[in-house]
Parts: sequence; C-alpha cells; structure tokens
Amino acid sequence: MLPVYSDVIQFRGSHYDFGYYQGELLKDSPILENREKQWGSKRKYHFSIDEKEVQTAIKRLAPGIWDEIEGLADALKWNMHDAIREFGGYYLEYGRSGCSIFTGKDYLIRNYDNHPASYEGRYVFYQPTDQGYSMVGPSMQITGRIDGINEKGLAMGYNFVNRKKSGSGFICNMVGRIILEACATVEEAVDVLKAIPHRHSFSYVLLDQKGKTYVIEASPRRVDVHHGNACTNHFELLSGENRYRMDESVARQRAIMNQGENLINPYQAFQMMNDTDKGVFSTKYGAWAGTLHTAAYFPHELKAWFSLGGDQHPILFDFKKWLAGDKMMVRKVKGKLDVKTPFVNMAHFTEPEFLI
Repeated sequence: MLPVYSDVIQFRGSHYDFGYYQGELLKDSPILENREKQWGSKRKYHFSIDEKEVQTAIKRLAPGIWDEIEGLADALKWNMHDAIREFGGYYLEYGRSGCSIFTGKDYLIRNYDNHPASYEGRYVFYQPTDQGYSMVGPSMQITGRIDGINEKGLAMGYNFVNRKKSGSGFICNMVGRIILEACATVEEAVDVLKAIPHRHSFSYVLLDQKGKTYVIEASPRRVDVHHGNACTNHFELLSGENRYRMDESVARQRAIMNQGENLINPYQAFQMMNDTDKGVFSTKYGAWAGTLHTAAYFPHELKAWFSLGGDQHPILFDFKKWLAGDKMMVRKVKGKLDVKTPFVNMAHFTEPEFLI
C-alpha cells in the first residue's frame, strides 16, 4: 500500500489573482514536471491551437476562467498558447477511466476511478470576488473540476463513457468547472450541457437543493437527459455511443441499485461506494480504472465529504462555514492505495506504464 495525499487549497479573490496564486504554487510543486514525465513523447495533443476559438468558447460561458488562465500564464511566465494547451480544457486527450455515482434526495456520492499518475492531488476551495459562484472540489488540469458543489447547492460529478469519435470541444473536467462556475440549478446546468461543445462522451450527474437527480448523456454528436440515481460508465439512452464491452460497468451499476434500496443514511451510502467489499470500489489501477477518491456532497447543508483510497472514514468539510469566512484547518487529506505510482503532486513520482 502506497501513502498518497491531496493538498487542501483555499483562496478568496479575483479569478486572475487565483490563477496567479496557483501559478506560484506550481513553481514549487512537482505537478508540472511529473506531468511532463507522464506524457513526454507520448503526448497526444499536438494540436494547432486556435486561441481565439478557445477564448470565445470560455468567455461565452464562464469568462472568469479565462482570467484565471491568464493569471497562471503570467505567474509561470508562459505564453498563452502553452497555458491554453495545459489549462484550457479544450484540446487535451482523456484516457479511459471508470467512476460510479449514487444519489439520494439530499446527497450525491461518487467514486472517481482512474490511474494515480493522472491525479494531481489538489482539493480546492475557491470564493471569487469578481464573478461566478464559489465552489469546492478536487481539481484536474488545475482549472478543471472532477466533481464538486457550489455555493448555490448544485453538486456535479461525471462518468467516462467513450473517447472514440471525438469532436472539437471541452473535455470533462472543464465542463464540470463551467457547470459549477456558472449554474445555480440543474435546469441551468442542463442548458449549458446542451450548448457546450463536447470532445468526448460522458455522463454528467447533477443534484441541486430541489432533490431531483438529472443524468445528462453528452457526446460530440448529441445530448440527452433522464432521471436516475445510479450511474456508471455506459449510456442508457445514447446506447449507440457506448463501448463494445461494458459488462463491468453494468455490474457496478447493478451493485449500487441493489444495495441502494436498503440504505438508511448518507454514511451507509458512502460505505457502499467506498468499502472494498461492496462491489463498487475498484482496484483496477493498472487498467486506469481504480478508485482514487470517494466524494460526497450535500446541497441543503452545503457540506462535503472526501477520502482517498478504500475502507476510509471521510474527512468532513463545512463549505457553508467556509463561505462565511472560516478557514479550513485541514492542510492535507491522506490515504493509501494498492499501487506503485503516486499522484503527480508527490516528489517520488515515476513514469507509469502508459495505457490510454
């Protein structure tokens, strides 16, 4: 078992200042160096970047994120071309992954499944002073969000379905960030998901304070919506977009649905997702589909739970108190994984076997 951790980052201020602050942190972090080790010559995103196209797409939906990228570029002394490629969430490829989500009337719980070499180990609280909604959640590619909740009580998570037949558009973590940044309700988020260009096929699961779960199936070609409280790695409606082999995804969904009927409280739901003997937590790290974190979000209470690895008690965060000015005293969330490769925020990172 390898010890891993996520740094807890807290910031209040403008988007540009937030970007600059993160750039300063990255100078002293192994994240960018380790990401280069991970991708190196295997990078698959040698695109001719149209900066105006990306700028127009981001500013149309969440203009503060563009300011954040500018702040990152200035702090790192990068040109915008490189900053957009690294932080714009518009061109980068996305490897295969797992993920499972279960919702109750007042909570959303999700397992994020991937390879630890893809995980940057940052759990971020951000309260903007210029525009957009405050949010908390784990980041991906610095500006993106894997899952999270915003100040309006909108909770979001996504599940990978397919990266074949990709299109020109945003990848999942930037889509997630835009939803949390710009949307107060599930209806607003559905409208954004229908309007935004999607690079790959993902399910986006949404829950707000009204207690109704929306599952949005989004591909580069079509977006469809249905209600449901258990979602894994296949589409229910857009079945033509599914991968050929999805037995494992169906089995996890069935395990969630069978056990979910008997749950009494949110902690039991968290255990169903996080315990290694319940059929949902995955140890398939070599296939880029092992569970890295389990996160829970509570729209009414504005609270968040978070853990790394399996069979864990979650760290409890009171987002509502943080919004009122309190500071979170937790600096790191620690856990253990049955892997040899740590997260990219850790100094002893070694290049993984690349399986995307």
